[in-house]
Amino acid sequence: MSFTTRPELRGAFGMVASTHWLASAAGMAVLERGGNAFDAAVAAGFTLQVVEPHLNGPGGDLPAIVWPAGGEPRVLCAQGPAPAAATITRYRDELGLQLVPGTGPLAAVVPGAFGGWVTMLRDHGTMELADVLQYAIDYAEHGVPVLPQIAGAIRNVEQLFRDEWTTSAELYLPVGDTLRNPQLAQTYRRVLEADDPYDAWYGGFVAEAMIEFQGQEWMDSSGERHAGLLSADDLADWRPRWEEPLAVDYHGLTVLKAGPWSQAPVFLQQLRLLEGFNLAAMGHATAEYVHTITECAKLAFADREAWYGDPDFVDVPMDMLLSREYAEERRALVGDEASSELRPGGDAPRLPGPVGAVELAPGVGEPTRGDTVHLDVVDRWGNMVAATPSGGWLWGAPVIPALGFPLGTRAQMFWLEEGLPNSLEPRKRPRTTLSPTMAARDGEAYLALGTPGGDQQDQWTLHVFLAHVHFGMNLQESIDAPNHHTEAFPSSFYPRETVPRHVAVEDRAGEATMQGLRERGHAVEVSGPWTLGRVSAVSRSRGGGLRAGANPRGMQGYAVGR
Repeated sequence: MSFTTRPELRGAFGMVASTHWLASAAGMAVLERGGNAFDAAVAAGFTLQVVEPHLNGPGGDLPAIVWPAGGEPRVLCAQGPAPAAATITRYRDELGLQLVPGTGPLAAVVPGAFGGWVTMLRDHGTMELADVLQYAIDYAEHGVPVLPQIAGAIRNVEQLFRDEWTTSAELYLPVGDTLRNPQLAQTYRRVLEADDPYDAWYGGFVAEAMIEFQGQEWMDSSGERHAGLLSADDLADWRPRWEEPLAVDYHGLTVLKAGPWSQAPVFLQQLRLLEGFNLAAMGHATAEYVHTITECAKLAFADREAWYGDPDFVDVPMDMLLSREYAEERRALVGDEASSELRPGGDAPRLPGPVGAVELAPGVGEPTRGDTVHLDVVDRWGNMVAATPSGGWLWGAPVIPALGFPLGTRAQMFWLEEGLPNSLEPRKRPRTTLSPTMAARDGEAYLALGTPGGDQQDQWTLHVFLAHVHFGMNLQESIDAPNHHTEAFPSSFYPRETVPRHVAVEDRAGEATMQGLRERGHAVEVSGPWTLGRVSAVSRSRGGGLRAGANPRGMQGYAVGR
């Protein structure tokens, strides 16, 4: 069955797919100039900060999976940690908070995106930083088209900007047809003039401006004004890290993911559960298919809540969680009816307690779903990248006027409850939702893919992967196929809501699917025909043939290549 709206791109030179056509074009321009996939990814990544400022920014975070041709795959963790001064006592006892606010400087961690991109370029690229930054600088200075999504995001917080975050109002209001950010362009020019751009960011003028600004009190989603906790030492002491990916084999492919400082292993846990079912025999997007995948997702995400956290601070039993023996035990819990309970496995799982009623300040801290970007690149030499930058979005914190961007709010993902794997601790990484995916075939990089979407990332991307593997759909067909997800577990975002028995399904799946799910006890949310997922993907065949696809939903994600 084909649902495609666009052709799958095919070629042998290079492919770039991302959530915005200008970023894809920037990456392809770098490939055309002789750069490799890592050069192209960095150019596209910096461009995404300018063209999708409501979804990511320089103050945000960066996880990536890279596979250099002839080398080994690695995970780049450019997820900044909590400030050294961030303690549960500080938030709960001194400030009286149940949760870390979803917006404002009190939710800031060390901004890792810049350091991550610079590290990728240094270790695997061939070009200078000025060569790949020129696209972002040009767009920031001369402007980018304001798409409806950007305009809508700004209007949602317009009153907040006018009343409280006046530095953001100066940049983003009034909403016009073109968005310029000359101060960001100037920031990047000054960074390039420095002897060491990294040091300029984390120890020079950029760091000084960030620390001074977040030390002021600003309104956040708690309805009160708070200052941030970042210090100069927090920035100066941090460095991005290269790590070994986690991996499981599935139907002839080896799937690679980041560690449990992200939610990434839930993708692998779902594969372990699903390999015990004949998904192809169920038929794509049928009630039985969606039910089975949803129930397995609930089990994997329950384990996320009970076990995942920064492995530098907590013991995460990944060998057990990814074992076939454990999956077989858990698979027995998948029944004919939709479950309504959070059911983690293992010995003495630790779940967060209930959160009381949380008041949301008007226009601040709305629950999120797709506030992220994604990019994939593969080049003619076989280098491959999948990256999911996020954070530092325009509605998360006030703009630092000296720099042209806000800080991120990733600390909202910590729990202010002692003894949980994702409890707040000084210098600890929050368990993020950011989760690029890569797969190998016969020991070589084969597929890179990912999506924005918060808690939905490792559902929407998984469903695209399954459509490709089990139903023979090409990349574009798999991306375009009707998607679905569940929110029947605690949200990673403030105010941490859970929707029991929930499943959202695009209405293109058909009424028979919706009715079959209702009969199984699911609380079905019928979503619009093209609303769930923003997946992009690239692949490389054994003979060197390259392919790519990008999401048509939202009318801004595109793949380019030849």
